[in-house]
Amino acid sequence: MTAAIKVFPKPEKLAEAIAVELKKASKQAFYAGQSFNLVLAGGSTPRNVYQVLARPEFKTSIPWECIHFFWGDERCVPPDHEDSNFRMARETLLEPLNIPQENIHRMRGENDPTTEAARYAEEIIKAINPASGAIPRFDWIFLGLGADGHTASLFPGCEPIEDPSGLCAVAVQPESGQQRITLTARVLNQAKRVSFIVTGKSKAQVVTDILSKSSKNKNYPAAHVHPTQGTLEWYLDKEAAEKLKSTY
Repeated sequence: MTAAIKVFPKPEKLAEAIAVELKKASKQAFYAGQSFNLVLAGGSTPRNVYQVLARPEFKTSIPWECIHFFWGDERCVPPDHEDSNFRMARETLLEPLNIPQENIHRMRGENDPTTEAARYAEEIIKAINPASGAIPRFDWIFLGLGADGHTASLFPGCEPIEDPSGLCAVAVQPESGQQRITLTARVLNQAKRVSFIVTGKSKAQVVTDILSKSSKNKNYPAAHVHPTQGTLEWYLDKEAAEKLKSTY
């Protein structure tokens, strides 16, 4: 699969481009009488995207009532904890837009992680309602990227990368030992559209490694993301793309 690579001069321009695309995609679903299932990511770069989406021009032009929000991963902390991905999205996006509770499908980081991974998988299936035995297909998944090549909470050496059956799994952050709940690569690769959203010089080398198909890629969970029947995109700011060859 060839990924679409989009480079922007500043993070704000990147965020605005995503907002325009979400407006277009969600309106198509709305006019077709369908829901639009969106997976959110944590981190500072997605925060910028959410803040742009909450601006008046998008607050009033996107059919938010048809969008259902899910999460790619969550730290095992309460929803009001400063490290909670849900809290960040709630404060920057969900509350400013008055998203109804029935459209919010959060991972419950305060629960036992193994039990919650199983529960969240069931919630995904109930919400998306795939054909019997089929893998649920999200309409759009936002992903971040770590300097170590991790994405969601799929870390180097993390078993959920290769999980052949599960939708959600429990992962451990290698440095802190913190447990997290994450979607598996199996789910990411079934999505209709997956977008890596990456900014900053600290990510430039791993971005280049992945997009140039470096030998290091086997160790990078993000390099295992390649939707089998969907679209893969990289939204990069100028700094994150600075090591890419001009041919990309």
